[in-house]
Amino acid sequence: MRYETVQNLKDEDFKRCTGVQRNTFEQMLAIMEAGLRNFGRPTTLKRADQLLMTLMYWREYRTEFHIGLTYGVSESTVCRTIQKVENVLIQSKQFHLPGKKALQPSDTIFEIVLVDVTEQPVERPKKDKNGITAAKRSAIPKKRS
Repeated sequence: MRYETVQNLKDEDFKRCTGVQRNTFEQMLAIMEAGLRNFGRPTTLKRADQLLMTLMYWREYRTEFHIGLTYGVSESTVCRTIQKVENVLIQSKQFHLPGKKALQPSDTIFEIVLVDVTEQPVERPKKDKNGITAAKRSAIPKKRS
């Protein structure tokens, strides 16, 4: 799915297809165009298609092999593209998630329960000769055939 097919969708359908609002997509695209430099051989995919590929990877959990088949590029190209897009978006600080300490307030009270599960010997009755009554062999009837 290329960006040309998605850009003419209604806002509601665009969100269903990509997983983000159209204005969020445009903000991400602007950050990508400012953050990624063009050097060397020109890329096969446009910036919008690269971003759409990354969103497809995040949203649908498709393998890089299948995404590569969709866009006509190799699996390694998909991997490199996703890493570049992720790095640029994280470095922008606009789409950077806060750290673990920011998400967890410091006034949180933890309740810790410790359970002692070490092995303990089980008390069992002692075996002794007096506790067992033995029958004499002569008292046991023999089977006759």
